[in-house]
Amino acid sequence: MVRFEWDPEKAGQNFKKHGVYFDEATTVFYDPLSATFADPDHSEGEQRLITVGVSAQGRLPVVAHTDRKDAVRIINARPATAHERKKHEG
Repeated sequence: MVRFEWDPEKAGQNFKKHGVYFDEATTVFYDPLSATFADPDHSEGEQRLITVGVSAQGRLPVVAHTDRKDAVRIINARPATAHERKKHEG
């Protein structure tokens, strides 16, 4: 089972700004059709990744994260834009 971690203060700020809880963001990793991409523009000091997938709530969040030794660290989560949604849905 994958373990997730995040900064609680950042999670609260993220919800206020984007309306996505990090708890919901973790569920996109269990979507068999989720897609993960490298995020070189934001990979200073550690590789950052972007995962897009359908959450357990039926929404399509875009989740920025990094893989640590023993956990996935959630950095940011927001709703997909119309362009991202169209691209994901093919």
